[in-house]
Amino acid sequence: MILLDEQPKSIKKAIRYIKQDASKEQLKEIRKLLDYAIYKRLKVLDEGKEV
Repeated sequence: MILLDEQPKSIKKAIRYIKQDASKEQLKEIRKLLDYAIYKRLKVLDEGKEV
């Protein structure tokens, strides 16, 4: 399991926001944004390995 203490401050703040303040609609939007950002980053990293 990933320890929250080892993550950057921005991730800690985002997780705290998700746990405490985000509404159901905000959570859905955050999920979409994170999924897209992770997908794009993994794609870039995979392309770099093939070169």
